[in-house]
Amino acid sequence: MNLQTKIPLTPAANQIDYSGQLLLLGSCFAENMGRKFDYYKFPFLQNPFGIFFHPLAIENLIEKAVREASYSEADVFFLNGRWHCFDAHSDLSNASQEHLIKNLNDGLNATRDQLSKSTHIIITLGTAWVYRNIKNGSIVANCHKVPQKQFSKALLSVNGISESLQKTMKHIRSVNENVQVIFTVSPIRHLKDGFIENQRSKAHLITSLDAVLTPRAQSRGPAYFPSYEIMMDELRDYRFYKSDMVHPNDVAVDYIWEKFKDVWISEECNGVMDQVEAIQKGLQHKPFHADSKEHKEFLKSLNTKITYLQQQYPFMEFNP
Repeated sequence: MNLQTKIPLTPAANQIDYSGQLLLLGSCFAENMGRKFDYYKFPFLQNPFGIFFHPLAIENLIEKAVREASYSEADVFFLNGRWHCFDAHSDLSNASQEHLIKNLNDGLNATRDQLSKSTHIIITLGTAWVYRNIKNGSIVANCHKVPQKQFSKALLSVNGISESLQKTMKHIRSVNENVQVIFTVSPIRHLKDGFIENQRSKAHLITSLDAVLTPRAQSRGPAYFPSYEIMMDELRDYRFYKSDMVHPNDVAVDYIWEKFKDVWISEECNGVMDQVEAIQKGLQHKPFHADSKEHKEFLKSLNTKITYLQQQYPFMEFNP
């Protein structure tokens, strides 16, 4: 008896390995995947402007990075004791205007550099709902708790999202013709928009991707990984959500990561990933007697393993 339907997945061409470079952009689920890549010590850059929920915010960042734009005092504002920018997440907000502007421009530079050298870019789309600044008509990446009356809320059309994604791909290809782009839709439920509204939003995102994914003439054409579909179908039970009933819990994230790994990470990485995991578990070990001979020998063995890996992969850094 089969009590679960499985989404058919096959290993992809142009898989990820330790010789590559990754750029992760998008919603909270991009952060979940980023933590996995960080744990296994893949070289990557994740959300230099913080979490982005909708595709226009991602397009804006990539467009600015590609044309080598920069931020100034005119692009930031002061509210509730901190400086903010509507193009970035509140994680970048700062008590110092100077520091915020520097961090924004550093983020643009880091994005530009990573775009040009990445072998893989993973873009996670969270929602099709956006907020437009009534004063200047621009769509913001984050409202920063500015009073709601200063924004109008709208659902991006399928055509509007498709055009944005096509522009994003064009910008990416202008600096990195051979990069493999992987799109996915976040399984996180945006229930603050409403139950029906959340489903409409996800439907718009999934449908709009067809315009980007259909042309397959290029050997490294954009691909789609079904994170949302795995959550909705294979994990269709509330036990796979956190207590807020919105975010996938650790079990769900691990499950989707394993599916992603089967499709997009080269089998040749398995041995290295096992070595990295053994080190990570060793670093998390809490000794009963820190000064014992056995523990000192354990630390010596662990340091030997770290040194051996770092000789092969100098970019790997381990934090005790």
